[in-house]
Amino acid sequence: MAAKAGSVRVDDDVLTICAISLLAAMLANVVHEGLGHGATALLTGTQSGMLTTVAWSSDFDSRVVAAGGTLANLAAGVVFWVVLRSATRAAVRLRFFLLASLAFNLFTGTGYFLFSGVTNFGDWAVVIAGLQAHWLWRSLLAVVGIAAYYGAVLVVGTGLVRYVGVARNDARRLWKLTLIPYVSATLLVCAGGLLNPLGIQLMWQSALPGTAGADSGLVWLQYYIPRGTIPERASDRIGRSYGWIAVAVALSLVFVFVLGRGINLHR
Repeated sequence: MAAKAGSVRVDDDVLTICAISLLAAMLANVVHEGLGHGATALLTGTQSGMLTTVAWSSDFDSRVVAAGGTLANLAAGVVFWVVLRSATRAAVRLRFFLLASLAFNLFTGTGYFLFSGVTNFGDWAVVIAGLQAHWLWRSLLAVVGIAAYYGAVLVVGTGLVRYVGVARNDARRLWKLTLIPYVSATLLVCAGGLLNPLGIQLMWQSALPGTAGADSGLVWLQYYIPRGTIPERASDRIGRSYGWIAVAVALSLVFVFVLGRGINLHR
């Protein structure tokens, strides 16, 4: 007897999902702090600075450097979206990595507008500091942030169904492929933040809001996947991969104990 669509249980491997999620989260973090802030500062004025998992610190600051982290994440999100759409024949583990990278970059990028608009703290608070009608700029950031974040949720949810191959009505699998990345990323970035030399307060002010807050869309995006969205190919199981796991463990140790403590970069 033929099974109904979406009724076949697919058991994805938890360790592999976690490993892929950690790699995607680390990449998004380095894009934000390293490429967006650090590289921009080195290219536009500073001679050296310290890069950690929670911040870039140097004697040079500007609106361009402050905006660079968000803009780098948004640009990376566009790249991952384009690659994911063209990777329909790739292995499911690679497609899930592209999807997770898309999610972490888009949620960090769009979430920062809302965060800075509401709290008057963070990168975009620096960007609008000193501008006339400051309350108007904060309100604009909040409105743009809400709209952009909702758009990111739609994009990620659509990608999870259409390109990773998870049925829209498979609530159990959707939960597994969104909650595990959310928890994994939050714990990893907070672990790295605990060791940063710039002050423990940055973990509460930056690391935790930047993951638990910004990535919260993963927890509820399944309820906003557009109706009629269907997989472009049959859903594959994310099987155990010791290669992905080994790479994730090795890089996580570097991320927490090396980058977490800070790396000095020079022009």
